[in-house]
Amino acid sequence: MTNRTFTMIKPDATLNGSTGGILGMINAAGFRIVAMKMVHLSAAKAGEFYAVHSERPFYGELVEFMSRGPITAAILEKENAVEDFRKLIGATNPAQAEEGTIRKKYATSIGENAVHGSDSDENAAIEGSFFFSKLEQF
Repeated sequence: MTNRTFTMIKPDATLNGSTGGILGMINAAGFRIVAMKMVHLSAAKAGEFYAVHSERPFYGELVEFMSRGPITAAILEKENAVEDFRKLIGATNPAQAEEGTIRKKYATSIGENAVHGSDSDENAAIEGSFFFSKLEQF
């Protein structure tokens, strides 16, 4: 188990001005931001990031959505980071997310669910390295 995880504030939440509120919830939950940047993914880069889903029927829509506007990528640090962050973001479907979670407060649908959170320590390392070099992590 590591003490780092990766998140992205997705284009829907970025474009509707929710970035500050989401970052506030992350900080209030005890996470330390060790790397962060705002970027606009090209369709090619979004496709590369989500390549694991390339055979799924929603892949094209996902790539289109993730490349339609800027995202905020961040590496977060906290003991038990992956599991604690998954709890903080809530269920993928905001209608099923618990009160007090990021998705309950900021997501509008299953497809536009405000944030991404790594699902394992291994994926957190892979995803964080996709966006940040070692020199950009503090």
